[in-house]
Amino acid sequence: MNPIIEFCISNLGSGGYEALQILEEDPDLDIVEYGCLDHCGLCGETLYALVNGDVVTAETPENLIAAIYQHLKDNPMF
Repeated sequence: MNPIIEFCISNLGSGGYEALQILEEDPDLDIVEYGCLDHCGLCGETLYALVNGDVVTAETPENLIAAIYQHLKDNPMF
């Protein structure tokens, strides 16, 4: 079972799409896009993704990618 990375489509329009494209190249991740993840206040402030249900934030796409991988390292599934 791969980690699940969820993106809000509104946040993708704010710069998260670049991170999504790079993460989609990793065959060990399952990437999902939703119309809304119900984190509207957060969505308007910063880039974010849900990583196995946990919110991970960053100011740039590059930092979001790094934060996602760090979260996965710090919180292994098994």
